[in-house]
Amino acid sequence: MTAEDPASSSTMNNNAAPSKPSTGVAGAPNEAALVALMERSGYSMVQENGQRKYGPPPGWNGPSPPRGCEIFVGKIPRDVYEDELVPVFESVGRIYEMRLMMDFDGKNRGYAFVMYTEKHEAKRAVRELNNYEVRPGRLLGVCSSVDNCRLFIGGIPKTKKREEILEEVSKVTEGVLDVIVYASAADKMKNRGFAFVEYESHRAAAMARRKLMPGRIQLWGHQIAVDWAEPEIDVDEDVMETVKILYVRNLMMETSEETIRRVFSQWNPGCVERVKKIRDYAFVHFTSRDDAVMAMDHLNGTEVEGSCIEVTLAKPVDKEQYSRQKASKGGVSATPEATQQNYVYQCDPYTLAYYGYPYNTLIGPNRDYFVKVMIRCKSHSVSLVLLVAAETL
Repeated sequence: MTAEDPASSSTMNNNAAPSKPSTGVAGAPNEAALVALMERSGYSMVQENGQRKYGPPPGWNGPSPPRGCEIFVGKIPRDVYEDELVPVFESVGRIYEMRLMMDFDGKNRGYAFVMYTEKHEAKRAVRELNNYEVRPGRLLGVCSSVDNCRLFIGGIPKTKKREEILEEVSKVTEGVLDVIVYASAADKMKNRGFAFVEYESHRAAAMARRKLMPGRIQLWGHQIAVDWAEPEIDVDEDVMETVKILYVRNLMMETSEETIRRVFSQWNPGCVERVKKIRDYAFVHFTSRDDAVMAMDHLNGTEVEGSCIEVTLAKPVDKEQYSRQKASKGGVSATPEATQQNYVYQCDPYTLAYYGYPYNTLIGPNRDYFVKVMIRCKSHSVSLVLLVAAETL
């Protein structure tokens, strides 16, 4: 009997001996080892939709763990299974669920997701188990997993307001929680031609993405571009408690660094160390965190020289992680704000994309929307690829 054939259980003899906890592993190459694992741990195992799920813990009645509890495990040898993986990953915390991706031939597909019951356990797993040698010469790759609930939608008419976009998207997709729209740097009455839509769950976002794929639905009669949004940077809470730099968005182009310094230091003259402004966003460095938080609380959502600004604490990215991320994309640092020995502070990738930073410095699935425009020169019969900002599309 397999998980895909539950009906076969009804034909079993009522007097048969109790079966072993083999649901989902019947016929597996290492079935005996997997059954022994389930007997030891009390966890169940079921295979469906190309993945084998181990968990949740016996007696678990509450909701699933929150976002931030899941890790991604890559570079798994294809003949390594839960009986070898579970002991490794349960050594750093209590496993809520392990999902091993499976092929039709019974071997794994080289990667898995492990969800812990607590966030600190997931962080410990990343810290201690990345490059773990699961077999001689075979190192696992372990990193945080993001349960993305946000979509990027491009091709939106620039005259549409947030409320109009929210209403239109809610008509054609379900589970919409919020819409994030950035104003144009040149004309604050217009948007930048794209928006981010936040959904109530990853599943709702995935269903919406499938429904909104190009060619299926138009918004306001316009063809749209749809993809997953760049996941938000997950920063350790202890690290965020040390941040004394503010990230300010939606400034007027003509607003000067001196004006920003004056506005942000009005509650404690001299508290601003320096200001770095680029186009319509800026980083404001404070001498103390208390001054930064006070300025943020007072100024977020207020107007500076006629523009409603957004003020948040700058998110620090581990410098080594940042460098690896850039190297993996073949790019170089895109003017991050270096402020501490081990961290860099960067503006969001969409701000970078909007201002036409080189293609290979951008991170994320949406970069093609911003940077590739084909212009055919009729007189010379050649095609040119230009780096452009979304504002000019």
